[in-house]
Amino acid sequence: MTSAATIPVLTRPGSSVVLDTIGSAAAFAMVVVALCYLGLLAGAAYSLHRRSMRPPAASGTHSDAARAPLRIVVLMPCLNEEAVIGPSVRRLLADPSPELEVMVIDDGSEDLTSEIVRGIDDPRVGLLRRDPPNARQGKGEALNQAVEAVRERYRGTDPEQVIVGVVDADGHLDPTAWQVLREAFAASTIGAVQLGVRISNRNASLLARMQDLEFVTFTSVFQQGRRRLRSVGMGGNAQFVRLSALDALGPRPWTRSLTEDFDLGIRLNGTQWVNDYRGEAAVHQEGVTSLRRLVRQRTRWFQGNLQARNLLGFVARNLHGTARADTLWQVLSPYMLLAGSLLPVSFLLILCARVIAAAAGVPQSWAWAPPAYLLAFGPSYLYALVYWRQVRREGAGLVRCIAWCHVFVFYGLLSGVFGWRALARELIGRSGWAKTAREAVRAPEALMPDARPSEG
Repeated sequence: MTSAATIPVLTRPGSSVVLDTIGSAAAFAMVVVALCYLGLLAGAAYSLHRRSMRPPAASGTHSDAARAPLRIVVLMPCLNEEAVIGPSVRRLLADPSPELEVMVIDDGSEDLTSEIVRGIDDPRVGLLRRDPPNARQGKGEALNQAVEAVRERYRGTDPEQVIVGVVDADGHLDPTAWQVLREAFAASTIGAVQLGVRISNRNASLLARMQDLEFVTFTSVFQQGRRRLRSVGMGGNAQFVRLSALDALGPRPWTRSLTEDFDLGIRLNGTQWVNDYRGEAAVHQEGVTSLRRLVRQRTRWFQGNLQARNLLGFVARNLHGTARADTLWQVLSPYMLLAGSLLPVSFLLILCARVIAAAAGVPQSWAWAPPAYLLAFGPSYLYALVYWRQVRREGAGLVRCIAWCHVFVFYGLLSGVFGWRALARELIGRSGWAKTAREAVRAPEALMPDARPSEG
């Protein structure tokens, strides 16, 4: 018969109480800090909503952007995107406005991407072909070359009237997006606008659903709150920036970081321009349904956020007040996530020790279980309400959203896997990445060139 003496010291009442107290206090403190930050942003978003959702005023004067039609140039970087490039470009061109143009940046594709683009019969479509050795140097380098071409094309046009957008090759915008953008840029202080993001294949798998929930809840709430704090960030998909705001960042506005979009948003916030977020229109992009590919994708994103430490000096010098405080939080949050990822491990160790002790007959108190559940899963009910308001039109009920948000808590633990893997890559100096392959079925026009409806 097993005696209490054979149980590890962790399970003895005295030492267990001490360790539980220390671990619980640390976990409680980190959770409270995270919830306070979420509450701060939610409160800021609500405050802005009560002020009719008007973006904060910025210093400096600019010409009234509403006096003349805006020229919108959508840059679409792509690499081996024959499966999606044709339909994606045609969806953008569904808006008949002559002030809208699409420039596809083929970054050294080895498939039919360029041929499909050349065959699209619309004068508003252009192709910028990058070939080795200049190709595949990163998304930022491709965008920098494209914006040089935009500057040349619109040399005689007021750069405040030219809007440069970035849309991924698999992305498609809500039909209302163009009107939302024109209304946003009618405010002469707005230098950049980020639209919302939805996962188009959210019904394909639970993993894709988690990504959609992530963008709708966390990203949306954070971005709405940051409108009030003047610290809105830019995403890699559906970012739109005035050419004059890009000019304020120099001839090459995008960096070579793995998250050039994150860097761009921070640096734009350091100018006299204001970043805005308009979640009432969204870009729909393909989510990853393979856990292995998700780990690769998010590790790259996390590593790019780690690289943003190089902007700490810029933030301290150029941002002020709440914008500076929140941006510092954004830049330092990957390191806090790394530290926080150790808490679930310690919790599981203590839980296992308690279960082993209980099985051995050592009395255990489970009074901590309800508070632990509330700390871990309590916010899920709030997330579920936010998400349900977005997806109820799709037939999703509130109970199902609550269940999804409980699963989302475990999905969030994957950030520890992404984070430590990204840190290891950063420490050994590895920053090269292969493109994340599309999961879409190859488009018919890529397989049957003669049958392409919009090609000559």
